[in-house]
Amino acid sequence: MKKINLIILPLILLLTFTLAQANTIKIKVKIQNKIITNIDIENEKKYLLYLNPKLLNLEDKKLFKIAKESLVTEIIKKNELEKLNDFENLDSFSESIERNFLKNLKISKNEFLQILNEKELKYETVRKKLQIEALWNQLVYDKFNKNIKIDKKFLRERILKQYEKNSKKYKYNLSEIFFTEDINENLDDKLKNISLSISEIGFENTANIFSESNSSKNGGLIGWINELQISEVIKRNISNIKIKDISKPIKIKGGYLLIKINDKKEFKQEIDVENQVKELTKNEINRQLTTFSVILYKRLKRNTQINEF
Repeated sequence: MKKINLIILPLILLLTFTLAQANTIKIKVKIQNKIITNIDIENEKKYLLYLNPKLLNLEDKKLFKIAKESLVTEIIKKNELEKLNDFENLDSFSESIERNFLKNLKISKNEFLQILNEKELKYETVRKKLQIEALWNQLVYDKFNKNIKIDKKFLRERILKQYEKNSKKYKYNLSEIFFTEDINENLDDKLKNISLSISEIGFENTANIFSESNSSKNGGLIGWINELQISEVIKRNISNIKIKDISKPIKIKGGYLLIKINDKKEFKQEIDVENQVKELTKNEINRQLTTFSVILYKRLKRNTQINEF
């Protein structure tokens, strides 16, 4: 028995030491007066996997980096928002965000809580993330809405011409990667890196890494969209590519787009010009606001001290 105990005891000590190491809290990033720990990053990984399960196919090192950058972005945005908002007194606003979120998902709060429990995610953590994104979007709108330019007459005429020109109409299920030129990396190199990433880990995971759009956390997914609601320049670039294919880089105001066609189907409907103009206007406003959001975030990041450990 003594021999057995002598063998078991070191194993128990080794296991205890290993577990203690695994649970050690280490500071990975410091942003002004806020820190990001290894535990924060592990929790962010769970959240990102909930939004895009395909991230599970990535090696842990890449997923760790994506989660870290996601938290950096969140903290920089929150630091700016705290200048205008008291996060301790936003209950009614948060409830409104939550109602809209659940409505879009078409699930009840209890169902949502069950999903979060299965994914080992804390309800309050997810609620705060939704709060930050909603407040950030409102901030971008307040700052830049006067800069938005929409020519509704042009949109109306374009919709009528499209409808008259084509007998067949299509809906597209799309995903996107939106990116801008970088001071530290020329466009050709950036495109090369994005293309290499797509070939290695797929479009959705690449969107998580490279896309600067809000859709990045969902693997770039836009979803189903009527072709009459797609801008002319994008439609021109995707009309002749096949399902699962990816467009060439599309130059748009403020940056570039890569569009993937996930699915495509024909549809028939009577034209409602005003409704189509309304939808196309909304899409274009969102596109312009995304560009302004990227500009604002990059400006803030340049002026933020970030220390990595």
